[in-house]
This record gives sequence, C-alpha cells and structure tokens, in this order.
Amino acid sequence: MGKKRYEMRFAGSGGQGVILASVILAEAAVISGLYTVQSQAYGPEARGGVSKAETILSSEKIWYSKVTHPDFLLALTQASLDAYTKTLADGAVVMMDDSLTLPKGVDRSRVISIPILRAAKEEVGKAFTANIVAVGAINAALRLFKDDILLEAVRRHIPAGTEEINKKALDIGAALIPQEQADVFAQKLG
Repeated sequence: MGKKRYEMRFAGSGGQGVILASVILAEAAVISGLYTVQSQAYGPEARGGVSKAETILSSEKIWYSKVTHPDFLLALTQASLDAYTKTLADGAVVMMDDSLTLPKGVDRSRVISIPILRAAKEEVGKAFTANIVAVGAINAALRLFKDDILLEAVRRHIPAGTEEINKKALDIGAALIPQEQADVFAQKLG
C-alpha cells in the first residue's frame, strides 16, 4: 500500500456483494498488519435495494472511522455512480462497470471503466461473482496487497467448496487491468 490512508466506497444494489467486497479488502488489511475500519448501509430490501459499504485502510491508527471524501469509488449501478461521484476527494479514482455512463464533471483520466458484471457472468460463469471480480480488479489497479494475502482474505469469507470459482473470479478481475494502467493509477493514489 503506497499511501498512508485510503478511504474507499463500494456501491451497487443489494445482491451484488459490494459489502462482502469491502469486508474482504478490510480482511486483507488485517492480514497485512494495517489498521482498518469497515462499515455498511443498505435499504430494507434483501435483494435489489441500494447497497453501500466503506472501508478505510491505514498504516496509522484510525481516529475517525467515517468515510467523508473517498479516495476510491467502486460503482456497479448507475444510481450509485451518480450519487457517490459528488463527494469524492480531489484526485479520487473511480472504478465503474463499463455498462454505466460517467456523470458530467468527473475527471475521465481517473476512471477505470471495465466489464465487471459481464466478466462475472460470461468468463467466470456466475453473475454472483461480480464482487470478487471487482476485488481482483481493485487490487490489480491500486496494488494494495500481495496476491496471496488477498486470496487468503477471500477464502476467509466464502463458503467451503467455492474456492476454485472465487480464485478464477479474482484472476479474471486482475486481468481486466492492463499493467500500464495499474502503473498510472497506483501512482495517482500513491
């Protein structure tokens, strides 16, 4: 992790697993010996309602646990992208599914638009793995954790017997980020 503190927001709809994605990255931070805080909010609907999760990763103690101006936003729905690009920190990186339309006023040079939902459905073969595809892409783009640490964090939060498909989803997510693009975004947040 290049920076001392990352404020991250994950947003989508209920059932897309954005909460689990934020939990996995927080778990990877714990394994790595970093400080972390993870929180979540979602509508009353079990599936399909608005879902938001936040994670702070820090090399120093965290004295304020609320994400106010995220350095990073993952958006899997248009509503979440529209709502949460308004409160980003200066220089924040946005990762969005490529089916979404970027709102006006967002710096395109800081946007990673990739086929997260399509890759989960077509390449992994299971739409419900979109969150793990996103985790792989986030880690590849921002270079937060070593691959073995991230895989261990995933394994701690998935049902037994799904290790192979989740490893595949992580690898496919990482492959969505070209090395040159990872260099650029790691530098921007670093």
